[in-house]
Amino acid sequence: MENKKLLLIVNPYSGRAKMRGRLLKVIEILSAADYTVTVYPTKCHGDAAKYAESIKPGEYDVIVACGGDGTLNEVITGIMHSKLDCVLGYIPSGTLNEWSMGLNISREIPDAAEDITLGREVLLDIGKFNDNYFSYTASFGAFTSASYSAPQSVKNVLGQAAYVFEGVKSLSNIKPIHLKITADDRELEGDFLFGAVSNSMSVGGIVKFDESLVKLNDGLFEVFLIRNPDNVLKLQPLIDGILRRELDREGMEFFHTKSLTVCCDEPISWTLDGEYAKGDGVIKINNIHNAIKLIVP
Repeated sequence: MENKKLLLIVNPYSGRAKMRGRLLKVIEILSAADYTVTVYPTKCHGDAAKYAESIKPGEYDVIVACGGDGTLNEVITGIMHSKLDCVLGYIPSGTLNEWSMGLNISREIPDAAEDITLGREVLLDIGKFNDNYFSYTASFGAFTSASYSAPQSVKNVLGQAAYVFEGVKSLSNIKPIHLKITADDRELEGDFLFGAVSNSMSVGGIVKFDESLVKLNDGLFEVFLIRNPDNVLKLQPLIDGILRRELDREGMEFFHTKSLTVCCDEPISWTLDGEYAKGDGVIKINNIHNAIKLIVP
């Protein structure tokens, strides 16, 4: 019986570049499970997506992304664009690795590799943001720039605390954004400080959801919005509500939907899976139900 063919797409710079000293061990673990392993180290931002999109149908049985949330996003984007029917694995080696936490994927690189050889396949939803894709969140406003504005050197030293630090800094220059939002069963309009359309237990390492509210393969997004308070004294209770996971406070909106359209007077900046994305005046976001097969413990 022929070995299964596995492609390991590795971002050698993610996190503290910790994958560099563990790559051989990962290859040994995967090879021992009868995989023929091919390694592709990414060269620059966007390279993982470009390479994944170039893969021919049947060329690999399993594609494993090894890096942070951004690397995973790129690999999924490439797979979605090329419409590959393959199994996806994930070995988290970034700073935050938000998506993996909700799937119980180990943050210890050898353990995550072992889980790929022993785990089970599950179907998971993917988000489509106009012509782009995201695996766990699309967000705008306060906090969202923390993931891409925190310098890599600071992330390497402080880890998740770097995101919190950058998020708190953003509070001093919040500018409300006037939006009209149309979802499956509702319309909202007003000035908002923050918004997240997610399929994850947390956003940016700061906004965290209760596990009972989130299912990763139900065909629905979790949408969380914070309206601009009419006076500055109401801002602190909103921040306190985020920290306490109390999403029903005055000024907050939380609901589930399979699609939504966001309209604004001028383009705003978004974050897709921790990476900067320029938004248009009209953004259409759709949930692609059970779009990928992922190996989980």
